[in-house]
Amino acid sequence: MSGEPTGIDDLLERVRAGFRRIAPREAYDAAEAGTALLVDIRYAALRGRDGVIPGALVVERNELEWRLDPRGSHRLPEAVSHDVRVVVVCDEGYASSLAAESLHRLGLHRATDLIGGFQAWRAAGLPVTGRGQLSAER
Repeated sequence: MSGEPTGIDDLLERVRAGFRRIAPREAYDAAEAGTALLVDIRYAALRGRDGVIPGALVVERNELEWRLDPRGSHRLPEAVSHDVRVVVVCDEGYASSLAAESLHRLGLHRATDLIGGFQAWRAAGLPVTGRGQLSAER
């Protein structure tokens, strides 16, 4: 490594330039149409506090790459190919950008993240269930 260390704001800007992020309504419409897989990477306490997006796959951040790699031995049934359009959802849309970039490195070329995260989804009035209780992970 040479040069000046990269700060998180610069890193996010560089990472986000590699894919088109999507807004809550577009993510909702894509999930409803069956053209996108919403993946909630928030930790259990946030899901318990705020609820979950109905139909979203819950995969905590530390397991994301193992669960979504179509060639991985620990993949989920939904990880059928590198062409799956994954929309990563975190709480406010920061960690999800880094997670989507990591999925790109695994070959999931359609991976993206939700602008503003779960909080933007909820603020847009889109469906949320289980508010105030811990959700069951799939």
